[in-house]
This record gives sequence, structure tokens and C-alpha cells, in this order.
Amino acid sequence: MACPAFATLPNGAQMPLLGYGTWQATAEELEAAVDAALRCGYRHIDTAAFYVNEASIGKVIQEMWIETGKVTREELFLVTKLPPARMRAASVRPTLDKCLRELRTDYVDLFLVHTPFGLHERGDELLPRGEDGNAWLDLETDHVAIWKAMEEEVDAGRAKAIGVSNFNQRQIQRILDNCRIKPANLQVELHVYMQQRPLVEFCQENGITVTAYSPLGSPGSERIYNSVGMDVTFPDLIANPVVVEIASRLNKTTAQVLLRHIVQRGIVAIPKSTNEERIAQNIQLFDFELSAEDMAKLDALDRGEDGRIIDMKFVLGVENHPEYAW
Repeated sequence: MACPAFATLPNGAQMPLLGYGTWQATAEELEAAVDAALRCGYRHIDTAAFYVNEASIGKVIQEMWIETGKVTREELFLVTKLPPARMRAASVRPTLDKCLRELRTDYVDLFLVHTPFGLHERGDELLPRGEDGNAWLDLETDHVAIWKAMEEEVDAGRAKAIGVSNFNQRQIQRILDNCRIKPANLQVELHVYMQQRPLVEFCQENGITVTAYSPLGSPGSERIYNSVGMDVTFPDLIANPVVVEIASRLNKTTAQVLLRHIVQRGIVAIPKSTNEERIAQNIQLFDFELSAEDMAKLDALDRGEDGRIIDMKFVLGVENHPEYAW
């Protein structure tokens, strides 16, 4: 059964509250996993140019699902993102062109600016580095100019809605103060240890829906930090005793409890797994509710900014960018 609950975007579109996240999966893994997700009822697929997996997703959706009549394009909600090394107005259209070609679609339902910081563009490099080994930061990143180019993609019908990711409140307010089309969605790290309550409240007051990435934490991201020489250990949300107790009592998985805590707040969640059993379990959130008491117990686990896992510092030197958000 498809996800029965939705967040309504300003354009009236219905964004499924539970989507399938696709960061950090090989092409072979991903093709099987996206097919499994669609079979389990997922209709919202989240990707990004930075993930270098849009072609795999497009292949599965087009060849295995649309061409066989299992689903129509209109039943799907596809999200992609403008990468850091394309953070300039002139790069918006050619970047979306490539995304659409690889996804084999005429439009995306939501096109996000992936990060507030920009990098210089050098060929097809995702993370171009300078001579010092750090990311080659573009210190002239202009959110307002980029946003105007994003708005043109809505006008052209190539993006049904536009939004931002990893932006802070000040950066979003700057867009709101200078936009013709308001951001429809903010995608940020959000989970039980980092519940983003002030930012979510700000978005809700301004009619902006919120999507939680890394809703179960992000244990797989440790290797990304390790690959650039950073020794990190991320918290295990799944093993938290409060979460384990609630899950045991309700006969649910700990992941289901963590995800239900998010969607019950009206926030979209995009867990990623390549395990078919977990993919199936993660969407089974809509046959139960957490009590006010259990919600309060989970609310109390919030660590605020100290709970952040993905600080983007695997992009070496990113904290020196004037638009680094944290």
C-alpha cells in the first residue's frame, strides 16, 4: 500500500510523509533497493546530483515501473538537488537538464538547493579542491541570484516546486525577503537527538514544509569522514534505551518508533536502507500512533545543536565559507 499520509506544498501538491532516501548506495544496490521500495509502497524518492545515482533511479522507475504500467509518473514524487559545485545562477538550468535526462523525466516534483555554501566549478568534479587540499570554496555564493534562477525552472514547468536544504533560519529569511516564489520545503538533518524545534516552527509559520534526512542517525556516514582523515563515532539512536522500551512495548521496531516520532509532528522523513525487510518495515508507520506520554519521552531526548551528526566538515575547510550554516 502506498504511503497514506502527506504534507501539502504551497502549490497544492501532496508530498508523501515517508520517502525513500538514496544517499550512499552503489548503483547495483540502489537499483534493487528502489525497485523494492516501490513494491513496498514508496512513491516519494529523494536523490541529488551530488549522489551520482540519478541514472540508476531513472532506469528503475522508467523501465521497471512506468513502461510496464505499474505506476504513472504522476503517482511519483521525485526530489533532486543543485550540488555545491553548481551554486551559481547560470548553472541552475544546465544542472537540472542533466538531472532530468538521467531521471528520464520531464520534470521533478521538488528541486532543492542542496547546501548554502558554494564551491567553484571545475569540470564534473563534485568536490573540487584547491592546492592546499581543502575544498575550493566560492566565497561569492549569491543565494538571491540562485533563487531567481530556481524560480525560472518553476515557470518553465521543469520543477513543480523549489526549496532549500541545510539552510539556517537567517538564510531562509533572506530568500523569503527577496523571492517571487516561496520555498516549498526545507530538508535538514532531523532525528530524535536533533529535533530542530525552533527551525521547524519558523518554517511552519512561513508555510514551508520540512523533510528530515538521517532520521535514524547516519552510521554509514562515518566512513565518509574517515576517508578524509577525520576520526568520528556517531551515536546509535536505534539502541537508545527509551526508544528500545517503547518499541518493545508497542511490538514495533526501534526504527518505526523513531520515524513515527517525526511524521507524527507533520514532518516528512526519508530513511535510507538497501535491506528489503527494513525498507518494508520503515513505511509501516501509519497503523499506530505514539501516545502523548511516549512522544514526550522521545521529545526529551533532544540534544539541540549538540545532537548534530552531519556538520558537512568532510568538505574540508567548509567552515570558512561565509554561508556555512552552523
